[in-house]
Amino acid sequence: MMKKKSIPASKPFLILFLCQMISALDVPLDLSQPPTITHQSPKDYIVDPRENIVIQCEAKGKPPPSFSWTRNGTHFDIDKDAQVTMKPNSGTLVINIMNGGKAEAYEGVYQCTARNERGAAISNNIVIRPSRSPLWTKEKLEPHQVREGDSLVLHCRPPVGLPPPIIFWMDNAFQRLPQSERVSQGLNGDLYFSNVQPEDTREDYICYARFNHTQTIQQKQPISVKVFSSKPVTERQPVLLTPTGSTSTKVELRGNVLLLECIAAGLPTPVIRWIKEGGELPANRTFFENFKKTLKIIDVSEADSGNYKCIARNTLGSVHHVISVTVKAAPYWITAPRNLVLSPGEDGTLICRANGNPKPSISWLANGVPIAIAPEDPSRKVDGDTIIFSHVQERSSAVYQCNASNEYGYLLANAFVNVLAEPPRILTPANKLYQVIADSPALLDCAYFGSPKPEIEWFKGVKGSILRGNEYVFHDNGTLEIPVAQKDSTGTYTCVARNELGKIQNEVHLEIKDPTMIIKQPEYKVVQRYGQVSFECIIKHDSTLLPTVIWLKDNDELPDDERFLVGKDNLTIMNVTDKDDGTYTCIVNTTLDSVSASAVLTVVARPNPPFDLELTGQLERSIELSWIPGDENNSPITHFVIEYEDGLHEPGVWHYQTEVPGTQTTVQLKLSPYVNYSFRVVAVNKIGRSQPSEPSEQYLTKSASPDENPANVQGIGSEPDNLVITWESLKGFQSNGPGLQYKVSWRQKDVDDEWTSVIVANVSKYIVSGTPTFVPYEIKVQALNDLGYAPEPSEVIGHSGEDLPMVAPGNVQVHVINSTLAKVHWDPVPLKTVRGHLQGYKVYYWKVQSLSRRSRRHVEKKILTFRGNKTFGMLPGLEPYSSYKLNVRVVNGKGEGPASPDKVFKTPEGVPSSPSYLKITNPTLDSLTLEWGSPTHPNGVLTSYILKFQPINNTHELGPLVEIRIPANESSLILKNLNYSTRYKFYFNAQTSVGSGSQITEEAVTIMDEGKMAMASRQVDIATQGWFIGLMCAVALLILILLIVCFIRRNKGGKYPVKEKEDAHADPEIQPMKEDDGTFGEYSDAEDHKPLKKGSRTPSDRTVKKEDSDDSLVDYGEGVNGQFNEDGSFIGQYSGKKEKEPAEGNESSEAPSPVNAMNSFV
Repeated sequence: MMKKKSIPASKPFLILFLCQMISALDVPLDLSQPPTITHQSPKDYIVDPRENIVIQCEAKGKPPPSFSWTRNGTHFDIDKDAQVTMKPNSGTLVINIMNGGKAEAYEGVYQCTARNERGAAISNNIVIRPSRSPLWTKEKLEPHQVREGDSLVLHCRPPVGLPPPIIFWMDNAFQRLPQSERVSQGLNGDLYFSNVQPEDTREDYICYARFNHTQTIQQKQPISVKVFSSKPVTERQPVLLTPTGSTSTKVELRGNVLLLECIAAGLPTPVIRWIKEGGELPANRTFFENFKKTLKIIDVSEADSGNYKCIARNTLGSVHHVISVTVKAAPYWITAPRNLVLSPGEDGTLICRANGNPKPSISWLANGVPIAIAPEDPSRKVDGDTIIFSHVQERSSAVYQCNASNEYGYLLANAFVNVLAEPPRILTPANKLYQVIADSPALLDCAYFGSPKPEIEWFKGVKGSILRGNEYVFHDNGTLEIPVAQKDSTGTYTCVARNELGKIQNEVHLEIKDPTMIIKQPEYKVVQRYGQVSFECIIKHDSTLLPTVIWLKDNDELPDDERFLVGKDNLTIMNVTDKDDGTYTCIVNTTLDSVSASAVLTVVARPNPPFDLELTGQLERSIELSWIPGDENNSPITHFVIEYEDGLHEPGVWHYQTEVPGTQTTVQLKLSPYVNYSFRVVAVNKIGRSQPSEPSEQYLTKSASPDENPANVQGIGSEPDNLVITWESLKGFQSNGPGLQYKVSWRQKDVDDEWTSVIVANVSKYIVSGTPTFVPYEIKVQALNDLGYAPEPSEVIGHSGEDLPMVAPGNVQVHVINSTLAKVHWDPVPLKTVRGHLQGYKVYYWKVQSLSRRSRRHVEKKILTFRGNKTFGMLPGLEPYSSYKLNVRVVNGKGEGPASPDKVFKTPEGVPSSPSYLKITNPTLDSLTLEWGSPTHPNGVLTSYILKFQPINNTHELGPLVEIRIPANESSLILKNLNYSTRYKFYFNAQTSVGSGSQITEEAVTIMDEGKMAMASRQVDIATQGWFIGLMCAVALLILILLIVCFIRRNKGGKYPVKEKEDAHADPEIQPMKEDDGTFGEYSDAEDHKPLKKGSRTPSDRTVKKEDSDDSLVDYGEGVNGQFNEDGSFIGQYSGKKEKEPAEGNESSEAPSPVNAMNSFV
């Protein structure tokens, strides 16, 4: 069995398509059929009296129907009225008003009838009424005199129009009057004041009525309101202005909008709240309007009936009103009758079911005539809301009307019964191609007609079997639905329609395409104003479909702006502005599907400045400032900064007053007297500060005596016989009034004296002369102006002027702790002799002479300051074995007192510094000559020098250490019995009786043959000649070749004298090589006696001072002491420094001299 079902409610996207196919089941227009009304004017038709009246009535049928009209229940003969015409092939009436007719003459109830040989269809009763916009009746309006805080109602009472007008209030400048919780317009158009304020005084409260149908506006005469003040303003608990009483009723029709209103008077302004007794307000359909004074519920139903309570509350109490709501219903369809096509002898039914409140009555008509008086038909039987047809014949064809009505309205539906005998016909075009996206439903159309109704079967392929199973859905209108089409659903499908009069078939074709997808969707973006932003939209689609990409902004086209750049896969917006804020949607369309993805762009910026600053509640010392925030530009306002300008004292200068949270728009500000205030507000969000608002109006506070006295009062003498009293002057707004002065008072402390006072102008200093030196005074400074004195000031202690201290500290003692540190003690001076504030003591000390050197030098005094009343101190940084002097002085604010007698002390010996230099000269086969300089700082009596040395072999290992003690009066030494051609490392330092000083190190090499040394000495000067340098370059190339050969022979077991001198440098153009890793071995001059990684190889006649860097160019041998033998061989001392790897690149890459380069091969 084939599975058949109706259109599933869960698939709304199929409804339109299937509904279109259902219409294909209607009788084709080439077959006889009764009339069907296709278009008609609305039941309640309000027309513009200035334009022609068009009453529409269109119908179809076979043969084409004729039309007639009734007016107010009687036949309307249009031929007798020259102003009325009927359109050709139509029932539409045109009443000519623009050529002399009057619309009022054609008011009435019209009904159209369309008739042919198979029946008659009728239209609804169409009520024609011309719109009206009458003028206001003239009336004399008395001005309203209202006391501040009282309630007020300004009545509009617009003229009754058709349809009712829209009411609004404006002033003479055609500006809408601002409304708020306190002042608002009611549903009836009246203007309600919960309480009036002085700013409500005006003479141009004007009510306007706009009649939209005629596009006219009527104006009521202006109403004058004058509010007079009464102090104090009496607060009142809420009273309802509308509705009156405690209860009322309201009836509303199903599907309409329910509007309930409560407006209350009271001071403070009441707040309105709504509840539903015994239930909840319907979610998603409830809205609050007019500052919550109006409750709005859309699309009401019977379930919304009940009691609704509005509660008006302020700080003094509350009042409530209960509105009992009853929802009635005009008739609405449950099952409307539908056209019925039957073949002779068949049975059928027409069903007409409707509901409403109260329940509607059902009546039937046949061809526009009540069925009770219509010609009888033995094949029909009326059973309430159903007509049953049995064994119909061709004469049974007719149009039946069902009327469902109650007191709130009616429904009228036409449905025909058409008796035909017709073989099947398929209305869908042959070989129609359907293309469907994979995994989507496929709907294959087989629109058909036949009487009796044909049966429909589907086949796949030319010789396929009939389609059955759960994977297919067969709809009553012949459509085959494949709920989830796959690639294997592709193919040819055959639809077969058959009834007892015949059979017909039709083929259609189905192709399945890959779906279009957005594989990278646009993402939410936040960008600052004037920035740049991009949205991506990367797609994937079927190769046979051509996609088009459209970008929308807020579901509309992109602005026509060159800043919007649409690329292949993206949308870029340059120089973003606030207008660009919104939702951007990428829509990808093909002929078969459409996909979209959206992202929100939020443009953030600094807030717009606040506006409408208002000052209220003006008091002597406070005022309330309110404002309206500017646009926060998508970044919430965090706080507001309030600034003020004092136009009286500092015009044009704005000062910080306070700040409040971003949710607050009013602030109570504290004020100072005698200030002409203006305020402005700055809004701040995360992006930054807004521009300041426009300044508020100015507010001048009254004068008063000063509230405060000057701060930071001080008394400090500038001379030994005066007292200088200073203070910080009050700022302009602190003066509280004109004539600011200061009362300066003083008296000597601890002396029974009266206060001495003087009044001075607006200055910040007063000098008292003739005072004793440095005595305490009690001081106070009081502000006063033309209105009086400030509160009594507090007293401060000051001192008259200081003088230099009179005496020096006594009993100065020095305790030497070590050779560089001493401790000094002294007795404090009597405080009376300080003659000022004791600031501390200064110790002056200087070196007289070094005990190891009798020569004098320039004396450089050093000073140490010890704060407060200290009586000792440490003297660091002394030089050992030296004679020092010191003295101590007391210090006050005026300066230093006399010095104590000089105290002499000596520092003991210390360890010496390193010898000033170490030279190694005259290398021979077995000896080296050492020369040195004495330490720069002996720090005592030198007792001896210590020389240590040790050999270094070819593997950088250190040999045994030899130590020699040398008398202190020596300055050179010849070391004998050394090994020839051997490198030695030397460590040299001086000693005193305290110990050894720091050492200096050096290296040197003994030579092989003195004859070769002499030869090299004679030829040393040629090393700087150009021809010699060229020769050496050639020799260097030969050396490189020889090195390679030696390396190969050595690896085979050979041994050459060259190996014993592998620590010598090669050609300066060639990187020196070590035995193991291809680099020269070098030695450290560190004191730990370990081999160097960067050492110094110095010729025997070089001098290396302690201060010299190991990396200096002095370390590199220049060949000046090398000598050649007669055969050209070199026997001089080798000296060189390892070159860094090229990657290091910071140290000198200079090679050793070409003379030295020969040494390894001699």
